[in-house]
Amino acid sequence: MNGSASAPDPSRLDEGALRRAAATVRHPLAWALLLLTFTTGLVDAVSYLGLGRVFTANMTGNVVLLGFGLANIQGLPVLAPIISLAAFVFGAAAGGALAKAYPDRQPVHVAIALIIEASLTAGCAIVAGIVAVQPGRVTGYVLIAALALAMGVRNATVRRMGVADLTTTVLTMTLTALAADSRLFGGSGAGSPRRSSAVIAMLAGALIGALLLKTSLVAPLLGAAGLALVTWLVYRRAAGIRVFSP
Repeated sequence: MNGSASAPDPSRLDEGALRRAAATVRHPLAWALLLLTFTTGLVDAVSYLGLGRVFTANMTGNVVLLGFGLANIQGLPVLAPIISLAAFVFGAAAGGALAKAYPDRQPVHVAIALIIEASLTAGCAIVAGIVAVQPGRVTGYVLIAALALAMGVRNATVRRMGVADLTTTVLTMTLTALAADSRLFGGSGAGSPRRSSAVIAMLAGALIGALLLKTSLVAPLLGAAGLALVTWLVYRRAAGIRVFSP
């Protein structure tokens, strides 16, 4: 009989405990999700300002923009939001398939999702550095599809984590909860630091993304790709996985 205990599998962890721990903004998992929220600002700055009035992360905005485009309001596009919505849905389906493939191995799922996001975003940066990307042209549509695909995979992955107020791509419910639970209006104020941090992170990402776009599409896209990899390192710390094995 072998008396030695088997080594724990680092790809398995107590997801419920990790989710509860991330309720505080000081926890590394909260930092990781805030990094992705910041990245959303970068990505949507690229798509909306650089690729022709379309979002690749905020699908609520895309649905509204599509309605405006169909009404032929101010020349807003129709094809671009359709491509973005379709690619995002496909990406979300792929992220859901990953969740089913690794039901008890969140670290594996997160690693694959972040590699996909970093690869697609870096690929977009390379394309933008080689050719002149123009809204309403094939090059622009390719970047829209690739970025929306990456955001769909990420959204499905973050959804599985289930950390309240840190969805990384939308802030509507976060702002609602921030206001509804505010001490100013008789609420407990619970969760306000986490919610406020999410709003600030996305605002900062959008601001910096818009500033970087004054130089080119490449800079914010490379920044987004790099931050996806940094997020993996922060997530590993949150999950208690050693970054460097001996």
